[in-house]
Amino acid sequence: MADAGDATPPESAAGPAPAADADLRDVEAGAVLRWRREQLRHGGTAAELNWLLELHAGLSWHDLQRLALDPGRVLTLRVPLSDVAALWQRHRHSHEPLQYLVGRCPWRDLEILVTPDVLIPRQETELLVELALRLISGNGPRRWADLGTGSGCLAVALARAWPHSLGLAVDLSDEALAVARSNLRHHDLLERVELHKGDWWQPLRPLWGQLELVVANPPYVPDAVWADLEAVVRDHEPRLALSSGGDGLEAIRVIAADAAEALAAGGWLLLEHHHDQSDAVLALLREAGLDHVHAHRDLEGVPRFVVGRNSAAARCPH
Repeated sequence: MADAGDATPPESAAGPAPAADADLRDVEAGAVLRWRREQLRHGGTAAELNWLLELHAGLSWHDLQRLALDPGRVLTLRVPLSDVAALWQRHRHSHEPLQYLVGRCPWRDLEILVTPDVLIPRQETELLVELALRLISGNGPRRWADLGTGSGCLAVALARAWPHSLGLAVDLSDEALAVARSNLRHHDLLERVELHKGDWWQPLRPLWGQLELVVANPPYVPDAVWADLEAVVRDHEPRLALSSGGDGLEAIRVIAADAAEALAAGGWLLLEHHHDQSDAVLALLREAGLDHVHAHRDLEGVPRFVVGRNSAAARCPH
């Protein structure tokens, strides 16, 4: 986004317009622009503040671009600027992610509710949904699962895409399952997805051999890498959802080990992994007996996903 604070609004012959009243919701664009500049003078990035103004105060990208072009235009904010300023100061001083402060995160074409109990959905994870939709055409699989569902973002996206399928969302954390339930309820999808507490495949054991597609964005950051992450991630997002042992592959090993038994004949497993783990994850899926194993790249062209299929010949149908 072009920085909406680069241009200076014209001043009247009587002098500068008064500053924005931070407790009002109807504010002139020029006053918002001056308020925004004052906030950025103390630190932070324009992109982050624009994001907060858009998601929390309701100023669209178009509104932000017109702040300097039409300074007399009256904008109606969703919340007063004083509320925005309070969150902005917390973010700057404590490094709390803005998504947690607002309680929401735009992702794909959805708005996902988030708390510090779940990982903030990343843009690259949207590609897991695209891969799943490419692999399964028509009405979708009869049963699919999301292992380590966290916020439930993947479960929500797949349930919307496949209204005639049964989804199963698994997580070890009660708090994460509560967030996932809130997101499914928010999108009116609770009847399409069952929530299960437990460790990866284990809560779904009664359905092993019947899962036609399984997605997982498991923890995959090596412990040493986690320790060096930016404070906004390391100090606030749940470590349970981020790190996974010395090489970052502990969770993926567990998922791969039971995949051939848990998947239906011809069923697909889709995994997200760390940027430098592609070869190792490909090997783990092949060693587990899956075929059609191959890598897919993320938005920056880095191998980030691995797909594998349970050969129909490898299992007897239930």
